[in-house]
Amino acid sequence: MSPLFRRKSTDLVADATTSVTDEATSAARSKSYTPSKKELGVVTPKRAQQGRRVQEAAPANRKEATKQLRERQRIERAEAAEGMRNGDERYLLARDRGPERALVRDIVDSRRTVGSFFIAGAVIVLVGSSVNIEAVRLGSNILWALLAFAVVVDSVFIARRIKKLVTARFPKTDQRLGSLYLYGVMRGLTFRRMRVPKPRIDLGTTV
Repeated sequence: MSPLFRRKSTDLVADATTSVTDEATSAARSKSYTPSKKELGVVTPKRAQQGRRVQEAAPANRKEATKQLRERQRIERAEAAEGMRNGDERYLLARDRGPERALVRDIVDSRRTVGSFFIAGAVIVLVGSSVNIEAVRLGSNILWALLAFAVVVDSVFIARRIKKLVTARFPKTDQRLGSLYLYGVMRGLTFRRMRVPKPRIDLGTTV
């Protein structure tokens, strides 16, 4: 007798069930299959890299390389000068860095200082001293003495103001007050428009 007829009926049922299940699974997979972009021939554009500057063309010769170097240096110097004028800490000199120095600048810039007129007065005194008229020379000497006295008095007021505000706002500062006094006085001797960093507050502003 053929082995097919000797198999049990339960085995035949199991084989039929397995065959139907495999066919259903294959049909489901074929329906849910999504072809890849590579198979469809779709080309995905490369994502542009962020944060990288466009590289300059390689110099053709030494002269061109020198020209590019000088141009980069010129741009960097311009950025540094602008940052210094605006008070950017990255570009400030060591003498101008720190919150204490910024406070001293605000103290000086918030008021009119006698020192800002000192240079103009010195020019007048210099011209008057060169005139061969005794009265003009005498007036020039008196003006020079008055200017010097006014600058000393004004510097004392600036130093007292600096001491009061710095000790109140930065009680644990490691900055020497004498250095801050000198920094403030020297800034007060400079014309307002010529101060670097430039004033960030207006005259009369409460510091």
